[in-house]
Amino acid sequence: MKILVVEDDAETADYVAQGLTEAGHVVDKALTGKDGLFLAAGETYDLMILDRMLPGLDGVGILRTIRAAGIGTPVLMLTTRGGVADRVDGLNAGADDYLVKPFAFAELLARVNALARRPRSAARPPCCGSPIWRWT
Repeated sequence: MKILVVEDDAETADYVAQGLTEAGHVVDKALTGKDGLFLAAGETYDLMILDRMLPGLDGVGILRTIRAAGIGTPVLMLTTRGGVADRVDGLNAGADDYLVKPFAFAELLARVNALARRPRSAARPPCCGSPIWRWT
């Protein structure tokens, strides 16, 4: 699978990317919300892992923007914000799963595998006509 990891903590991003790569996935990383949105809009991914608290544009902002643009790629929120209201907000914004830091990598990988088993149906609009480019 091709996975986008958007995480502002470089150590965490490297840890997640290395583990996913060792599990056989292809991983792109972004350290800011703006870079994450750029990659999410310009590439096709099988899964996105978004941190909620990012510099500039946060993970929920990225999520709402890609969902509004018709991008149906499964999204797993990976964040320190684990309150009920935070989880509900992330899921209501369009996340498919929500995992709170600190986390066990085995659980993250199991959730990635579970999301990979779900059927995908949403089509991706072409980048140039997508409303995502008007919001950045």
